[in-house]
Amino acid sequence: MKKTLAILLAAALIFALGACASQPATPTTEAPTDAPVETVPTPENPVIRLSTTTSVNDSGLLPYLIPTFEAKTGYKVEVQSAGTGAAIQKAIDGNADVILVHAKASEEEFIEGGYGVERLPFMYNYFVIVGPKDDPAGVKDSANAAEAFGKIRDAEAKFVSRGDESGTHKAELKIWGDNAPDAATDEWYISAGQGMGACLTMASEQQAYCLTDKATFLSMKDELDLDIALAEGEDMKNTYSLIAVNPEAIDGLNVEGAQAFIDWMLGDEASELIAKYGVEEYGSALFTLIEK
Repeated sequence: MKKTLAILLAAALIFALGACASQPATPTTEAPTDAPVETVPTPENPVIRLSTTTSVNDSGLLPYLIPTFEAKTGYKVEVQSAGTGAAIQKAIDGNADVILVHAKASEEEFIEGGYGVERLPFMYNYFVIVGPKDDPAGVKDSANAAEAFGKIRDAEAKFVSRGDESGTHKAELKIWGDNAPDAATDEWYISAGQGMGACLTMASEQQAYCLTDKATFLSMKDELDLDIALAEGEDMKNTYSLIAVNPEAIDGLNVEGAQAFIDWMLGDEASELIAKYGVEEYGSALFTLIEK
């Protein structure tokens, strides 16, 4: 009996070894250890300080672009995101090498003051007016943003303003003209002093109207109880510019890094990426390149 059992066990072992030998080797996803690895030399001064508006950050554009730039060049970009007024002030204070903002008058003032080298407009999108889905002020029938704002004022419908000297805030004040509301006396007008994402969240919670860049709204729309009430009027075009900070005015700048970032952002690779951004998810690009 013991002899028979031993024979059976030996036969089973031989069968199992044969079956294992017939199985193909399990593929591995790891690259071979001797595979060539492309390395990019680290620049002498590798950190670029970018001061920018919240819209290009909150919309996801910069987080989408910067990893490619860093991988191609070896630079590391430190992004400081604030309203355009604060973004420009950071550069004046010596805390930025390059700025990406969207307020033409402020940009020109920055350059005229000797702080910026050259204003380089390169893309645009549109501001839109968003608000409650039932549109209590009847904004959707407006011919332009100025008319829409007038209807919001007449209805005393809640309106959330950036209130932070950002490019969006300055565009809003330009639309209001000489009749801008005062948060101290107009209870329906809320001056938030916050970035674009925070203001949209506040507008959704309070069922208020808000002026926003379209890209940030679309990137957040699933989290918001708001609709676009008025879109893409000529008085709502929103142009973005790059400006290198002037080393003759500010010490300690990464001049080469700033120029490398500007050159890449204005080059073909970044242009192709910008042109694609948002197409798959929203059906159209969130930003439009200015023709060279």
